[in-house]
Amino acid sequence: MHPDKPAAARKDSHLDLALDPRTQSPGENGFDRLRLTHCALPETNLATIDLTTEFLGYQLEAPLMIGAMTGGTKRAEQINHALATIAENQSIALAVGSQRAALQAGQSARILRDLAPHIPIIGNLGGVQLAQSGGIDLAQAAVDDLQADAIAIHLNPLQEAVQPEGETDWVGVKSAIATLVKTAAVPVIVKEVGAGITAVLAAELFDMGVTAVDVAGFGGTNWARIEAARRRGDADMFAPFFDWGVPTVDCLRAVCHACPDRLVIASGGVRHGLDAAKAIRLGADMVAAAGPMLAHLVANNAAFDLSKLQDFVSGWKQQMALTLFLTGASDLAAFRQAEICCDGAVIAR
Repeated sequence: MHPDKPAAARKDSHLDLALDPRTQSPGENGFDRLRLTHCALPETNLATIDLTTEFLGYQLEAPLMIGAMTGGTKRAEQINHALATIAENQSIALAVGSQRAALQAGQSARILRDLAPHIPIIGNLGGVQLAQSGGIDLAQAAVDDLQADAIAIHLNPLQEAVQPEGETDWVGVKSAIATLVKTAAVPVIVKEVGAGITAVLAAELFDMGVTAVDVAGFGGTNWARIEAARRRGDADMFAPFFDWGVPTVDCLRAVCHACPDRLVIASGGVRHGLDAAKAIRLGADMVAAAGPMLAHLVANNAAFDLSKLQDFVSGWKQQMALTLFLTGASDLAAFRQAEICCDGAVIAR
C-alpha cells in the first residue's frame, strides 16, 4: 500500500465524521453567557457600518477566517478549492488543514493562491510533526507550496491520544516551534483544535516570537469524539475525555487579559455573527470557524453548494454589522468600547 493511503483514508473519514452532529461538543462554549448592552438611540447608519480590518498585511471586509479543515485527499482538495473561492469573494482570510499528507504524497496546493490572490492564506502543520526529523523543512515546504502568508502549527494532544494512529511523543514540540519562529520567512501562528489554549501558554508562545495564537476552545467540533468513533472495541475508554478542554470564552477572556495588544484569534463553536462579534468585543482580532462552513458547503456529504456557503458567510457579516449597530458603534474601533456583560455582571465598558 502506498504510504499516503492510510492517511488519506483517515482524512476522508474525518470529513464524514465532522459533518455528523454527534461529533459536536454538547457542552457550552460560553458565548450564551455574554450579553452586549443595547443602545436604543444609535447615532449611526446600519447601511454604513464598517467591519473592515487589516490582517497579515491584507485589508479584509470583516475580521473573519474560514478555519482549518482538511487536506491530503482528492475530496479535501476539491473542498479547499471551493473554500478559497468563497474566501476570495467575501474578502475574508483562509486557513488550510494540515499539509503533511499532501506534501508527503507529492501533491501541491499552489492553485489556492491563484484562486485567492487578494486574501491571507495560512498554511498548516501539526506540532508533533514539526518536532520530528525534517519537521522544520516540512513546514517551510508547506509555506513555499502554498505561497502562504503565515504558517499555523496546530496543537492537538487529546486528538492524537484518542486517534488509533495517533502520535503521542510530544517531547520537543515547544523547542521546535521556537526554532521555526527564528527560521520561518513568514509569521507563525499557534492554534489548538478544540480543547483551548491557556493564558500561561499563550504568553509563553508570544514571548517565543509567535505572531498570533488561536485559542480554539471547547464547544465546537469535538475531535476526541471523532477519533473515538474511528476506534474498534475500546472507544468507551476515552468517553470521560469527550468534554475535556477549556470553553472558548474562558480561553479568550484569559488570553486577551494576559496578553494585551497581541494578535489573538477566536475559534471553537462560533455559531453565527453575533458570537463572532462577542469574540471581537472580548479582544479577539479575528474569528475563525470551520465546522459551520463545511456544513453549509457540503450537502448530504456529497454535493457542493457554493451559493449556500456564500450566503452563509454574507449572513455572518450582516449579523456582525447589526450587532455593532445595536450597540451604537459605527466601526470595530468604536465597538471595542461597547459595554458587555458576563453572567449578568459588566466585565467591560
